[in-house]
Amino acid sequence: MHTTVTSSATDIDVLRVFCAGDGRFGNALGVVRDGRAYPDEAARQALAKELGFSETVFVDDPERGNVDIYTPGVRLPFAGHPLVGTAWLLDLELVRPPAGEVWVRGDGEFTWIEARAEWAPARTLRRYGSAAEVDALDVPEPGVWIYAWAWEDEAAGRIRARGFPGRGDGIDEDEATGAAALLLTAELGRALNITQGRGSQILTAPGPDGVIELGGRVRLERTLTA
Repeated sequence: MHTTVTSSATDIDVLRVFCAGDGRFGNALGVVRDGRAYPDEAARQALAKELGFSETVFVDDPERGNVDIYTPGVRLPFAGHPLVGTAWLLDLELVRPPAGEVWVRGDGEFTWIEARAEWAPARTLRRYGSAAEVDALDVPEPGVWIYAWAWEDEAAGRIRARGFPGRGDGIDEDEATGAAALLLTAELGRALNITQGRGSQILTAPGPDGVIELGGRVRLERTLTA
C-alpha cells in the first residue's frame, strides 16, 4: 500500500488481527512504533484517515505499553483488535490505552488480553435467528454501530457475527471487532467462539470481577514507510 502522508519518515507495521486458523482474514491494523513522529492528535487523526484501517495505533512508550488508538474519524479510549495486535507485535505483558491497564498473555498461537466490557464504546447488539440471516444482511445506513449476531451452535458457544460501524468514515463493515465481542460476552455471560466478517475468529472467556479475556491470532502483513 502507498501512502502520501508527508511527515518525517517512520515505519508503520500493518498487522492482521483475529485471523482464521489458516492465517487468512483478520482485521487490518496500523502500528506506528514511534509515536513521537506524530506528536499531536491532529497529526495522528490525519494519518489514521489516510491509512484507512479500522484502527491505527501510536506507541508512545513501548516499555510501559502506552498507546493511543484512532479510527479514520475518531480517537478511542479502548479497542480490542488494536491492543491484541500491538501486544503481540511488541511482545508486551501490559498495554496501557486511555481506558486503563490491559494485561496480556500468550497461549500457543493466540494472544489474549484482559479487559472490561464497560471500557468498550457503545454498540447495538442485534440478534438474528440464524447465521444465514446475518450472512444475507446489507450494510445499513450510517448512524448506529450495529453488531449483528446469531448462534451457529449455542451449546458450543459458536457465534456468527458482522459489525457495521455506521460512522460514515469509509469503514462500512468491520472485519473483526474485539470491543463488540466483549459486550456480547458480558450480555450472554459465557465464553464465545465468534466468526466475524469474511472468516475472522475471536475467542472470549469471562473471568472474575467483571474481567473478560479476549483472544485471537495475529500476523504481520507488511511494513509501510510514511
